[in-house]
Amino acid sequence: MNPEKVVFGFFIVMALTLNFGFFIGDMDNPNHHHVYELAAAIVVNLIATILKFGDRSQMGAVLVATSLVADLQLISAAIVWGVSTHIDQTGMTASTMASIVSLSGGALLANVVSVLLLVVETIMLRR
Repeated sequence: MNPEKVVFGFFIVMALTLNFGFFIGDMDNPNHHHVYELAAAIVVNLIATILKFGDRSQMGAVLVATSLVADLQLISAAIVWGVSTHIDQTGMTASTMASIVSLSGGALLANVVSVLLLVVETIMLRR
């Protein structure tokens, strides 16, 4: 067993599960989506992105692309959250929360693609 592959797979799957955990719940209810879970999803996605930069294959390029999409979506969600709670005078509204959850849904889709590619790559490996 290769420890590098274990860590790589761990962070890819952890990014997916954290993002899924944040995404689940009523789309417009802020009580169902915690800011720390979004922060954890961002951090783990960024770590997964850094780990993906080592692969120089075509599959590696697609993995990096999916990870960058997820990072961009989650960082955008965090920016919307920060602006709505700290800059706008309206605070967190149902429509703002729906926008944040929608952005995390896009990141979730990118993470699903990333995990599927990882599984396909693992299946195609020959001993």
